[in-house]
Amino acid sequence: MPSSLDIARHTNAAPAELPTADHAVTHTLLNCVLREVSGPEHQTAIVDGDLHLRLPRQGVTLRIALRRTSLTGAHRFTGPVFQEGPDGSRELGWQELAEHVQSELTLRTGVQNEEFLTQLASSRAGVAHGLDRRPAPGQDRYLESEQALLFGHRFHPAPKSRYAERGSWDDYAPEARAAFRLRHLAVRSEYIAQDATDPGALALLDSLGEVPAGYTLLPSHPWQYELLCDHPGLTAAIERGDVIDLGERGEDFAATASVRTLHGAGAFLKFSLNVRITNCLRKNAAYELTGAVTLTRLLAEPFAKLAEQFPDAGMLREPAFRTLALPGPDGTVDNSLFEGFGLIVREGLADKLRPGVTALLAAAVADEYPTSSAQLAELLGESGPAGALDWWGAYLRLVVPPVLAAYFEHGVVLEPHLQNVVLGVDDRGRPAQVLFRDLEGTKLLPERNAELLATLPPEVAGPMAYDAQRGWDRVVYCLVVNHLSELVSALADQHPTLEAAFWGELRTVLGQFGDTHGCPPRLAALLAGVPLPAKANLLTRWERKADREAGYVPLPSPLGESVLALSWSA
Repeated sequence: MPSSLDIARHTNAAPAELPTADHAVTHTLLNCVLREVSGPEHQTAIVDGDLHLRLPRQGVTLRIALRRTSLTGAHRFTGPVFQEGPDGSRELGWQELAEHVQSELTLRTGVQNEEFLTQLASSRAGVAHGLDRRPAPGQDRYLESEQALLFGHRFHPAPKSRYAERGSWDDYAPEARAAFRLRHLAVRSEYIAQDATDPGALALLDSLGEVPAGYTLLPSHPWQYELLCDHPGLTAAIERGDVIDLGERGEDFAATASVRTLHGAGAFLKFSLNVRITNCLRKNAAYELTGAVTLTRLLAEPFAKLAEQFPDAGMLREPAFRTLALPGPDGTVDNSLFEGFGLIVREGLADKLRPGVTALLAAAVADEYPTSSAQLAELLGESGPAGALDWWGAYLRLVVPPVLAAYFEHGVVLEPHLQNVVLGVDDRGRPAQVLFRDLEGTKLLPERNAELLATLPPEVAGPMAYDAQRGWDRVVYCLVVNHLSELVSALADQHPTLEAAFWGELRTVLGQFGDTHGCPPRLAALLAGVPLPAKANLLTRWERKADREAGYVPLPSPLGESVLALSWSA
């Protein structure tokens, strides 16, 4: 593990400009290999400011320069990667690197994946396209932050991979700052399925446009309509007059970071989208449609208690869903249309944010590169080391306690990864509020919520439940590894010698929660520095597993008191 002396070599580790698409793809793939393959197998070394990384089954050694080392191994790379050999080194392009990784994973797992290089090429094309055709931001800083993620998840091998049978990514991509009108369908009301905890959420959908008497408005993502418009069940319903295609109309909705969730009309609409993005086809499964509203209903009391306990934190609830329930050839509801046209209404920001507070997507705040005015360097300004530590302490006290309280006090597993957290900052850029979103990843611990789960149909209750250890791994991964570790990286880019201090502040906040809650064993282990669970995105994608089947790899933890003391004294 590098010491603070290693880190101190770099007085300013922040990148001055955006990387090329080739370097971005190279660095992201190396992040994955280091975390999931070469790191756990002890096939790495840092020599004279370069990372040397071996793929042992091929006997290939790679080398890349470092801008900064990291206590968790989440190093910052710069420039190209080189292959070392008996005759010296030679620069590798991203595709040669990908071919080496493909060969290593085939030898390691015994599994072949003929999609792998294609997915990396697609991701590289997405990055290049975003860099080449980046429109200027508008006046809305929140939307700018939602649309700022040019490079995506830096620990996923193909974060910008996009695949659909038809349609133009440019028309709907957040990176392109896309805003567009929805496709409106008028559906004979008996063929609408919907549920709501708040009738106002369904009324919001109805207010988007008029439909004939006896029909209900079903808004659709225009890309999804293009993908499903020739479905036999839909075309037959249109011919019968059970569905009327009213075309694209109404106000514009803006694409957010998840692509399929759109912002407009004072709310968020989470649509199904039959597009494979990273690991998953992004459609709302039937249990996710009903589960979102069910969780909003079931968790009303716990969320109210958390809001009272933590008035600067809140949850964007999902109070309604609506979809198309046409009978299929066998007389039962056609599931492909039920899921394909399903949409979830998520609460907007206006009723959640206090006056003078600006919402920013946490993923944009933590971005390695200066892609938006939300990026951490912009928020810190010239505040200096003391200001950075003060900002970090305020942030941690907003985000960490409510997540831990949800788990330990209510048996609720939140999913606070960077894309699921919206930070509210004041006019000085300081953390003032935090909002959590996306109930799809929110789960219940059966040992704390057995009675609630017993009231639900098995097909809804099953996906909604995690056992205590699985839930804790998810909390620690999302909160500490995916989220806070990346913010530490962004802070350490500005102040490299303070990385241990940033981790020390997190330890303090975790310890304060433990002091008031009897320090449960899982939290005690986290404070003792047990390895952190890091989601194995590379291996999951390689083995073509569903995202819910992803495993974890152990990550060295900088949270143990002895580790931090060693870092401080080095």
